[in-house]
Amino acid sequence: MQTPKVLVADPVSQSCVDELAAGGLLDVTVYPGGKGVPEAELITLIPEYSALVVRSQTKVTAAVLDAAKNLKAVGRAGVGVDNVNVDAATKNGVIVMNTPGGNTISTAELAFSLIISLARSIPQADASMKAGRWDRKNFEGVELYNKTLGILGMGRIGTELARRAIAFGMRVLAYDPYLSATKARSLQVELLEDLDQLLPQADFLSMHMPLTPETKHMLDERRLNLLKKGARVVNCARGGLIDEAALKDALESGQVAAAALDVYEVEPPPADFPLRSLANIVFTPHLGASTAEAQENVGIEIAQSIRAAILDGEIRNAVNMPSIDAKTFAIVKPYLTLGDKLGRFAAQLAPNRNDRVVITYGGKAVELPTDAITRAILTGFLRHAGGEEVNSVNVRSMASTLGLNIEEVKSSEQTDFNEWLHVAVYSGESKVSVGGTFFGAKNEPRIVRVNSQPVEVTPSGVVLLLENKDRPGIVGHIGTLLGRENVNIASMSLSRDAAGGRALTLLNVDSAPDQGVIDRLLAEGDIYAARVIKL
Repeated sequence: MQTPKVLVADPVSQSCVDELAAGGLLDVTVYPGGKGVPEAELITLIPEYSALVVRSQTKVTAAVLDAAKNLKAVGRAGVGVDNVNVDAATKNGVIVMNTPGGNTISTAELAFSLIISLARSIPQADASMKAGRWDRKNFEGVELYNKTLGILGMGRIGTELARRAIAFGMRVLAYDPYLSATKARSLQVELLEDLDQLLPQADFLSMHMPLTPETKHMLDERRLNLLKKGARVVNCARGGLIDEAALKDALESGQVAAAALDVYEVEPPPADFPLRSLANIVFTPHLGASTAEAQENVGIEIAQSIRAAILDGEIRNAVNMPSIDAKTFAIVKPYLTLGDKLGRFAAQLAPNRNDRVVITYGGKAVELPTDAITRAILTGFLRHAGGEEVNSVNVRSMASTLGLNIEEVKSSEQTDFNEWLHVAVYSGESKVSVGGTFFGAKNEPRIVRVNSQPVEVTPSGVVLLLENKDRPGIVGHIGTLLGRENVNIASMSLSRDAAGGRALTLLNVDSAPDQGVIDRLLAEGDIYAARVIKL
């Protein structure tokens, strides 16, 4: 039997290489040069390898994955998988694994180091001294004590940063749409509901949000102008959270006194990067995870995950698969798909900030190993909050970080279904819920409950959820209105609380109605609410 081959494409710690090669069970090749493998060359190399280890330099594109005839696993020695096409990997049956949490401390410490650097102009003072000058008056700084730090995003890194800031006597304000008030109190931070309320109070601002369509350029020209004049801004999270052109204007005008960036919209930034010309900005080359300890930790962790996957068939720290053995996976696979869809549905039905999620297993589902299914539900639910970094490995930790209590219930309730899952999300006194099961010999998933009302919906594509008055002709009226807007209905499910009362209408549609269509629906007196849910 041929020894499985592993390609280490990017620079990693020697401990990673040693762990991979231990016992001679894997044939390990380290790509030379220390700058990653170009796509064209990787396409020619990859067919002979069973596993690939990368950091951030090498891009694992769809073309690479299509060429990878023997590839079983890609290991990312770090948290983000931005440089790996996860969808293409899944399509090609390739496990993608990362190392969640491995660089939490190193990134939090870098962010705090940059805050101190901005407060005291340390990089600029150092450069001045090296140029032979003695410019004490030009580098008068500010103290951190009694200053206000705004943290955008209270995940693992934001939490660690808050602890350090509090130790320095700073007041910490937090903005995180998914952090519970109880969790915020335990962290000794002040949670603000509205980002626009936080910005005018912040002397320092540090970004720790995932990059999603909702967070891209969240710090734009308008919000930069809402900051307290002379505030200082740090981004060690993801390039794209800050509009770099707007930041340049704010730095030049003095609206922002100084900024520090470790991440950029284009990495590395081009030679003509406009921010390079400014004196009041500090740059580092994406050093968040660049400590000996972090690299040692993530290197060993990813090596162990690769060995487990290739040699034993055990899945750890997987982004696109649950971490379970192959036999169990075959049993629970349909439930993982249904659970993910129920989580996504519930996330788009619920408000952003919630207290707890109750997941109920009924019928034959009570006999299943529930952890992987619960993780699939939570991954679907929290992906909107945490972006692509949320996976089945770190999702429980993320829920805990957000102060979200998770409850699992095995129900003996008798229903019309042999097996079913139900997800209820609580926010204060309010509750939303969605339930699902399987239909037919092919075990096709269906959503069969929404907010305790019976429905039948295919959980895929776009679902338009309407709350409307139950009256004769309303179905035709809705169909006519959507037809006029060129929105085609694939299927429809109707439910009502009482004749002539409040009805629930769910439609599988071929395309997502835009806001204009939603506004026109709501302008109709008999339609009380409309929501587009993308599955």
